Amino acid sequence: MFLIGQYDSPFVRRVAIALKLYGIDFEHRPWSTFGDAEKIAPYNPLRRVPTLVLDSGEALIESTMILDYLDDLVGPEKAMIARSGETRWKHQRICALAMGLGDKGVSLLYERVLRKEQQLALWVERCEAQIAGVVAVLEAERARVTTPYWLGQRIGHADIAVACVVRFTREAHPQLFDDARYPALSAHAERCEALPVFQEIVQPLAPPRG
Repeated sequence: MFLIGQYDSPFVRRVAIALKLYGIDFEHRPWSTFGDAEKIAPYNPLRRVPTLVLDSGEALIESTMILDYLDDLVGPEKAMIARSGETRWKHQRICALAMGLGDKGVSLLYERVLRKEQQLALWVERCEAQIAGVVAVLEAERARVTTPYWLGQRIGHADIAVACVVRFTREAHPQLFDDARYPALSAHAERCEALPVFQEIVQPLAPPRG
């Protein structure tokens, strides 16, 4: 199988890290949604990443769907999320908040680099407010956690999602993420980024050019 997308995307990075932690072999094709859109199109008509192409030729899209497939592939004992129950939906909630934050961060980045002088102020303000709101919620919730990882002693998808999106936000919008203001999230991200798999699966931000 092969994974399409660049590791500066928090969505692509979270999938690649999960693949590595699960011990699943894959080829990485670092195609850009802008520069390599026509390469991506045969596998994903949305021309979006991540796209995971299975050995059968079937392509899976969207990080949540891909991770659900991987969890099923490795089985409940190894999966980094509970199969059902309260623990599962709590985990999914953190992932949804983190990925929503990532989505707004990407939208704001595109607004800045593609529209430049014609930026829509109302849209920028809305994205910044959404980012600030989610970061505040995640900070408050992480501050209440006493275990090494969000839901216990073992790393899960929520931990990976949050760490990946914190890195992206720091690089794309440093004015919106102050480590001193968000110490719990900062500590969480640093704990994850110190792991070998995070140091292996990483790429400095390379935004598209308008």
